[in-house]
Amino acid sequence: MHNLRHNIHNVYKSAAETLLPVRSSSAFKEKGVLTPEEFVAAGDFLVGACPTWSWESGEKGKRRPYLPDDKQFLVTRNIPCLCRAKDLLKGKMEEELLQLQEGEAEADAWVATGGSTAAGGVEDEIADMSLADDPAEGAEGSGSGVPEGQAASASTPQADDAESDSDDVPDMEDFVVEEEDDTVTIHHPSSNREGERESQAGEENKILRTRTYDISVTYDKYYQTPRFWLVGYDETRQLLKPELALEDVSAEHAEKTVTIDTHPHLPLSSASIHPCKHAHVMKKLLDSLSEGGKEPSVEHYLVIFLKFIASIVPTIDYDYTMAADIGGS
Repeated sequence: MHNLRHNIHNVYKSAAETLLPVRSSSAFKEKGVLTPEEFVAAGDFLVGACPTWSWESGEKGKRRPYLPDDKQFLVTRNIPCLCRAKDLLKGKMEEELLQLQEGEAEADAWVATGGSTAAGGVEDEIADMSLADDPAEGAEGSGSGVPEGQAASASTPQADDAESDSDDVPDMEDFVVEEEDDTVTIHHPSSNREGERESQAGEENKILRTRTYDISVTYDKYYQTPRFWLVGYDETRQLLKPELALEDVSAEHAEKTVTIDTHPHLPLSSASIHPCKHAHVMKKLLDSLSEGGKEPSVEHYLVIFLKFIASIVPTIDYDYTMAADIGGS
């Protein structure tokens, strides 16, 4: 039923876009919306502040006439996604549980009694541990009366073992000594090739294979706001089914605000965060910044927008690029 309603809405939206005029008056502070010119200005600021982003022209037949041919949409590529959203939630829950347990343990420590010198107390436990660690010293300290002859006899096999072990020590001439930058490295000839193989295997194991995403931001004429798209690739760099991208969206948004639609500038279907609430949320964020003493300009719109979207896709780490200063205090 949800998909049916969404498809009907898409048909209506496409028809409406052919009839609706393009917004020409600015209302980003009053309504949280953008004109195409403001979208381009905000995109230029984003590209200048964050070089990982760039403008794209897309397919020629899908270009919108109200946008410059070379600035149809924005894209940043190969963004890593280290884990699924449910794993991140599970990790947070485990961390909170651990903190709770540590807090309870600390509380128990406050009410616990101190060490006792009575039989079975802490001192006795420490003594027992020391005896268990070194039986020979314990026997000597307890006055057990082991005859010297037996002690000497007991030490004889150890001496024999030590002499036997000395025969197994390799000759230092068998080793190769390398000196480089005041660092000495010693190699045994028999282990050279094995060490090389282990080194190569170790280097391969260091390569972390993860999902990656190409993220694009388009201008939606109907809602007059940016729209966020996810094109994913699996760990082998094969195109990810759009439905699987839902695994990387927070659970509260995955089935509500994320839809699978045809990308407006590329020949593929893609997961997208539906823009029906974008204007409302952006207005609230802009009002909040203004109340906090900052006056963001329209150029900052996409920087704020992407920070808001980051909470919906918490495992797709692109927000490190967003270092641009917003407004002035």
